[in-house]
Amino acid sequence: MAGKPKLHYSNARGRMESIRWLLAAAGVEFEEQFIEKKEDLEKLRNDGYLLFQQVPMVEIDGMKMVQTRAIASYIAGKYNLYGKDLKERAWIDMYVEGTKDLMDMIMPLPFQPAETKEKNLALIIERATTRYFPVYEKVLKDHGQDYLVGNKLSWADINLLEAILMVEECKPDILSAFPLLQAFKGRTSNIPTIKKFLQPGSQRKPPMDEKTVAIVKKIYGI
Repeated sequence: MAGKPKLHYSNARGRMESIRWLLAAAGVEFEEQFIEKKEDLEKLRNDGYLLFQQVPMVEIDGMKMVQTRAIASYIAGKYNLYGKDLKERAWIDMYVEGTKDLMDMIMPLPFQPAETKEKNLALIIERATTRYFPVYEKVLKDHGQDYLVGNKLSWADINLLEAILMVEECKPDILSAFPLLQAFKGRTSNIPTIKKFLQPGSQRKPPMDEKTVAIVKKIYGI
């Protein structure tokens, strides 16, 4: 029997968090090897473990996988979260790319000075409410099903819930105009594996505080 996937990254959300979400939703136990100092990252590079000299890196099924998208699509496919055919996968990909665009706006916020952060926060809220969330609200309304694609939990749903919770950290009432997304959030949050991941003490990471930001800056030379 293959061992648990092992995740190599900082003890922070970053680009690994969506991978943690996918594994947790699939009910897969995983280990984490935290990169706590620059030397830890250099060792992975010097040992030839990082194909493009960067993390995230996940050890799974005898591979040392890098590149967030490649890792996530492999996990989604392996654990039946990637649709039943090519067309469903295409829709899942489109929805995931949309939520990724939104989360990519949020991810740099802790590293930004106050003025920039305030301006970008306003843009995030504007984009979430006018560009991204209306799309997912309409999808759920048009097909009347519980999940985005194929009426079955997929990578797209897991990614959307992650994005909703991230945006709610910026603006708690962000879903006030999106009743179907509110219901979607309640439904998906109560899937047993996801509910467990959302509990205190899980491997889900909190928003970055100043201490974590300082550590990450030092490790990656930001």
